[in-house]
Amino acid sequence: MAEASGIETIKAVVEAKKSLPGALLPILHDIQDALGHVPSEAVPVIAAALNLSRAEVHGVISYYHHFRQHPAGHHVLRVCRAEACQSLGSEALADHAKATLGCDFHETTADGSFTLEPAYCLGQCACGPAMLIDDSEVHARLTPEKFDAIVAAKRGAE
Repeated sequence: MAEASGIETIKAVVEAKKSLPGALLPILHDIQDALGHVPSEAVPVIAAALNLSRAEVHGVISYYHHFRQHPAGHHVLRVCRAEACQSLGSEALADHAKATLGCDFHETTADGSFTLEPAYCLGQCACGPAMLIDDSEVHARLTPEKFDAIVAAKRGAE
């Protein structure tokens, strides 16, 4: 169960956004921005406010990979999967990242340090493969060795 502040945050977001046309996505984005994920406790609150079924709300949450149903790791690594990066080796980088971290896309490492997610263009098309860390740190021209060094540095900084 989400803690009281989580429920209060959910209710406040729903109340503020429920009258918007197409309010579901803005509500889900705001809840995830505030809490880091969309907890299951949000589904009935949102459904009741928007006159939707719980299944409809859950369907949207589970359809869009952007929405997390569980908290992310300490760091979120987004590996670009767009065509330009693919042509420069992002598939091999993604395979290396999965093997190194021991998790697949949309999963978190066992120690909670990293969540691995795909991205579809980080704007680094000429210098791929690229990765975004924590929505603020872009790395380009990545190799498996550079990836390993970045992950080691992030682990060391925790």
